[in-house]
Amino acid sequence: MEVLRQKLAERLGATKSPENKSGAVMRVPNKAEGGGGSGGGNGGGSGHGGAPKAAAAAKPAAVPEPGHNHAAHWAYGGETGPESWGKMKPEFKTCAIGQRQSPIDIRGGIQVQLPAIQFDYHTSGFSVIDNGHTVQVNLPAGNAITVNGRRYDLLQFHFHRPSEERVNGKQFDMVAHLVHKDPEGRLAVVAVLLERGSAQGVIQAVWNSLPLEKGEELASPVAIDLNQLLPEDKRYYTYMGSLTTPPCSEGVLWLVMKQPVQLSLDQIGIFARLYPMNARPIQPNSGRLIKDSN
Repeated sequence: MEVLRQKLAERLGATKSPENKSGAVMRVPNKAEGGGGSGGGNGGGSGHGGAPKAAAAAKPAAVPEPGHNHAAHWAYGGETGPESWGKMKPEFKTCAIGQRQSPIDIRGGIQVQLPAIQFDYHTSGFSVIDNGHTVQVNLPAGNAITVNGRRYDLLQFHFHRPSEERVNGKQFDMVAHLVHKDPEGRLAVVAVLLERGSAQGVIQAVWNSLPLEKGEELASPVAIDLNQLLPEDKRYYTYMGSLTTPPCSEGVLWLVMKQPVQLSLDQIGIFARLYPMNARPIQPNSGRLIKDSN
């Protein structure tokens, strides 16, 4: 942990961008961010993807492009904060006029017997990029979920602080958004709520692999098993929403795990040094149906 703190301090205090000749770091060209949210896209979120045009409600959300360096043309505060996203570019207009936007305060859902999410996650390598809006983890093909008979491949996951979504008004310390895409381009985001407690192994592996500079993608020398990031209780809330970052494309299937996962105060603090706040405000429910697995 002391080595990680020193590494983070060197990054935050750097005034120049030293060149890494080891070959382990890949510089990613600056490009405008799209939905990442979770947000994100949403997805997702914050790291949910590239910069495609906002999708109509009847079409699948724009496909994220893992690994993009998201240019700081929009932000979470100030003149380019969430209230201004929809006015910044024509392709961002859905952020202002969309009727099924994310995140939402999850309350008043109907309790039903939802089919279990089938997680097909395996131990795999990964790379980490600080894209200017969040810390994003890109993964190779091979991890997926199946929901209602439809398979979605995992593209990337990223973090928000505090959690973007709320449950009955409660906001959590952080959230991880795992962004998936099916063969037709539809997105499904699994949200894992994070609260302070004991240290979390997968998150520590990600923090250990943080690149020293924004826009650089660092391949980790170790592998992670994302099953270890999931809660034991796999019940969830589900609703239709959007990416939580521009272009705020709609048609995203949200799967919010009901049981939070713990991470340590030190682990929260490391992310907070980089992003004290990177959460979009709560959006109107607009009468959407929320299902709650019992």
